[in-house]
Amino acid sequence: MPYIWEVPGWPDLRWDDSALLGRLAEVRHRQGMLLGRMRALGFDLREAAMLRTLTQDVLKTSEIEGERLDADQVRSSLARRLGLDIGALAAVDRNVEGIVEVMLDATRNHDDPLTCERLFDWHAALFPSGRSGLARIRTGAWRDDAEGPMRVVSGPVGRERVHYSAPPAERLEAEMAAFLHWFNNEPARDPLLKAGLAHFRFVTIHPFDDGNGRIARAVADMALARSERSPQRFYSMSAQIRAERSAYYDILELCQKDGLDITEWLDWFVGCLGRAIDGAEAELSAVLAKAEFWNTHAGGSFNERQIALLNRLLDGFDERLTSSKWAKIAKCSQDTAGRDIMALIDRGILRRGTAGGRSTYYELAPAR
Repeated sequence: MPYIWEVPGWPDLRWDDSALLGRLAEVRHRQGMLLGRMRALGFDLREAAMLRTLTQDVLKTSEIEGERLDADQVRSSLARRLGLDIGALAAVDRNVEGIVEVMLDATRNHDDPLTCERLFDWHAALFPSGRSGLARIRTGAWRDDAEGPMRVVSGPVGRERVHYSAPPAERLEAEMAAFLHWFNNEPARDPLLKAGLAHFRFVTIHPFDDGNGRIARAVADMALARSERSPQRFYSMSAQIRAERSAYYDILELCQKDGLDITEWLDWFVGCLGRAIDGAEAELSAVLAKAEFWNTHAGGSFNERQIALLNRLLDGFDERLTSSKWAKIAKCSQDTAGRDIMALIDRGILRRGTAGGRSTYYELAPAR
């Protein structure tokens, strides 16, 4: 069975408009409703919502590829670049700075042309050491297939399963020239479909030694930002793709083989976008809950450690907060951490979790 790039007519992809019409209309409506709701918020709340969304976007696009970044570093890097005050900023390593640069450039400069040089800069930012893990890779340049064809495989060495083989390196210059001309110049019948098409075409060409998935998602985010005429992001496609990672890879593998019809991919992509927009409601609720918390306790007295740790909890701290973690994060003694925590328990702000003994942890108490 030939891969899609081997089929005569590539890259003139086909799809059934009638099969997508209803889902597209529904998602466009929800997209407009979300953007309208966000624009009605005050500036500070809108900025807070955007920071939460971008943090998730950066974390999850990396998680899809099996790389876990430090959330505090991501948040700090984003806040610094966006000019947002979130208190003390964590030190940030080069890998985090790189993916943050890529995601912000894609969305904040969405009207700028997408060029080979820009993609090379993105790729070099993703791999500042010139390595992917222990392997040295070509950065800021198309792959050369020096070590064999570019393949997507799984399974142990010797029993690998080949899911996909990309076009050979000698085709990349022509493939990417055609892709970039299409992306920058050809009007889309529907801007949401163009985002899905851009993602599919880029990841099918697979022009780099590594990082193709992350850059494909950045290109799709760029197309979505163009469709909304706004650099502000209030939903995360990468977070939703991470939640549906198995389906994501399955539908890509299915549609990258045989014919040029990718209706199934576009149907999944638009549906995933709709679910990402639904997920933004949870993020917005968290932002509003945080604002309400501090409004409620505006007259209260908190030290800097308590403010920092409460904000961690309000931002969705994904671990159980123990006294030892409090001490480590706040850079204080265990005794000081215990006094901070007990003061908040006495005020009804924190409560002990259900576990006891050495497993004791603390969480926000329900609002009264």
